[in-house]
Amino acid sequence: MDPLPDLLVEPIVRAALAEDLGRAGDITSQACIDARAGLAAVFAVRSGGVIAGMACARLAIAALDPTARFEAMAADGDAAAPGVILARVEANARALLSAERVALNLMGRLSGVASLTAAYVAQTAGTRARIIDTRKTTPGLRTLEKYAVRCGGGANHRFGLDDAVLIKDNHIAACGGVGAAIDRARATVGHMVKIEVEVDTLAQLRVALDHTPDVVMLDNFSLPDLEAAVAITAGRVVLEASGGVNLATVAAIAATGVDLISVGALTHSAPVLDIGLDAA
Repeated sequence: MDPLPDLLVEPIVRAALAEDLGRAGDITSQACIDARAGLAAVFAVRSGGVIAGMACARLAIAALDPTARFEAMAADGDAAAPGVILARVEANARALLSAERVALNLMGRLSGVASLTAAYVAQTAGTRARIIDTRKTTPGLRTLEKYAVRCGGGANHRFGLDDAVLIKDNHIAACGGVGAAIDRARATVGHMVKIEVEVDTLAQLRVALDHTPDVVMLDNFSLPDLEAAVAITAGRVVLEASGGVNLATVAAIAATGVDLISVGALTHSAPVLDIGLDAA
């Protein structure tokens, strides 16, 4: 897994450090620890999962101690069993302890997203369906969370409102119909912009197909209707299933033959992976 450039990660890490350090810095470490003391420690997994966010830990420590030594023992996208050491670090003790919570918060959050994504991907093995995320991300963390989805074997939907057209039910209501909304979008956006439309029924799907969108989102379709949609479409457009997707239902949804399955839970409900920092 190719890591994100530090240029994208560092501002997020620094903002989190600024939030945690507050107005006076880490007064506990300042009060208890000599300014010149060093500390060696390891980041270790306490519950197994897929790792993401290694750069967050490295950059958090480096921001407070540019001379720190950070030795990665694992990479983003790796599956790690409980007890596996992810990294060894030697740094100024005050700096390391001041950076600890930010490093662990981001690593745990992103590894949780990657681990949940991997669980969904595993349920779709042997089908054509790809697991994709949504814009239901933590404000300020979208770049990192969508990266974590890729670490877990998933793929990304649009990143924001500006990189693809997604016509949903309220857009359709405001435009006066599925066909009108697609036609207006096609006449307005550039030739590089994909157009996706959300439909609620097979009847709406048939109308949408007459107006040649790039992708059709099948919103809360039953399994029989998903199968019917795949047959009706016959490969003319990409089909995305959305709504009612969880680990208990995703395999059956994938088996209908849809191309994509979007899962908001990947980023809005992923449990944090338990990672700790322990003095070595």
